[in-house]
Amino acid sequence: MKQLTIISGKGGTGKTSITAAFASLSFPSAVFADCDVDAADLHLLLQPSIESEQNFSGMKIANIDSNRCTDCKKCYGSCAFDAIDQEIVLHKESCEGCGVCAYVCPVDAINMIDRDSGRIYQSNTRFGMLSHAQLNTAEEASGKLVTMVREQAISLSEKHQKEFIIIDGPPGIGCPVISSISGVDLVLIVTEPTLSALHDLERIQRVAAHFNIPAVVCINKYTINPENTKKIEAYCQTHQIEVVGKIPYDKSVTDALIEEKTIIEYDSSEVKKSVVTLWNNVLRRLKQ
Repeated sequence: MKQLTIISGKGGTGKTSITAAFASLSFPSAVFADCDVDAADLHLLLQPSIESEQNFSGMKIANIDSNRCTDCKKCYGSCAFDAIDQEIVLHKESCEGCGVCAYVCPVDAINMIDRDSGRIYQSNTRFGMLSHAQLNTAEEASGKLVTMVREQAISLSEKHQKEFIIIDGPPGIGCPVISSISGVDLVLIVTEPTLSALHDLERIQRVAAHFNIPAVVCINKYTINPENTKKIEAYCQTHQIEVVGKIPYDKSVTDALIEEKTIIEYDSSEVKKSVVTLWNNVLRRLKQ
């Protein structure tokens, strides 16, 4: 079983569209995981039928027993996040789960309980099984949730004897990204021909290199700025990173999204041909 994570140094480069296209090209050999749990959207294209779901609890949250509380206000005075007001009422959105309030309470009126932080789903799609999740608004521990999504994907892959796990990773270089690339066989970095995207490519490539994970690059919408495309290619050549694909800008990608289809399903444009070439090159690297 080989694991591929598709990432980008910033949002909006097209990695989810490419992941969905890979889903249609890899059928029936893969299981898919949407690890962009803060803003999951792979399901919009894969249209999953949910088969099971479970609660996700990230950090703890304070629970105040008003019957035991003596209104000493020690918790109010000790909370660094202003999550407890003078009336000893907890404001859940401000609680960081540190437990100081429970520690200082002289009558044990506060205990720390699991908080409802999101949901994890196991679904079926027209291309195979999908492991995905939704983190609730303003919740944290997204790295932990990404790890659980990946563990579920591995379990599904082993159960159904699939050859690949294809992971739609989150943008950026933070904890969720590290959780989505740790231990995978290859990362595909999707970039675009802008100067800011080149800077973001450099950052995410350094993260992959730090964890000794092989990385390849796809330049999406490369035709919008040929000069910057050449700069990205030069950077990749200098750092011995293979550019495994270049996808031209084409309105058909947007048209396909509107119809909730992958570009592979939509038409036979140059974009489709370039994505097929990209997939074949990624397969070659995965099998090395």
